Amino acid sequence: MTKKLIPRSMWSFPSLRFPFSLLGENEDEWLQDFSESSGLSVYEDDNHVYIEAALPGIKPDEIEMTFEKGILWIKAEKEEEQEDRSKKYYRKSTGSFSYRVAVPGTIDEGKSPEAICKSGILKVTFSKTKKNEVRKIPIKEG
Repeated sequence: MTKKLIPRSMWSFPSLRFPFSLLGENEDEWLQDFSESSGLSVYEDDNHVYIEAALPGIKPDEIEMTFEKGILWIKAEKEEEQEDRSKKYYRKSTGSFSYRVAVPGTIDEGKSPEAICKSGILKVTFSKTKKNEVRKIPIKEG
């Protein structure tokens, strides 16, 4: 039986979250491979949601990051020129990165996320809100 993988571009839209696994029993292995090849990792614990994006060669001031309606968008563009007239050498290179991901969980909108860029890895930490307790609602007879 062949599994049909969902294209990376479709993973970032919150409307595509399903209450069941589309990938089957090897989901964890596939997601690990996916995050390593895409340069993007999303994970969480009880109090935080963490997003790590690989941005090799990009300085923090070259990164643009926005968060709106549960979607984190990370964009970066770099242009570099080198010229050595004594060797008749000229090199121009450009590179860009763009990640868009739906942030899972219930994010605390009152706290700004923390973002740190170190050694080409941008790590964004979102605080979660405390889980709402389920309350039983009494019903009166009318």
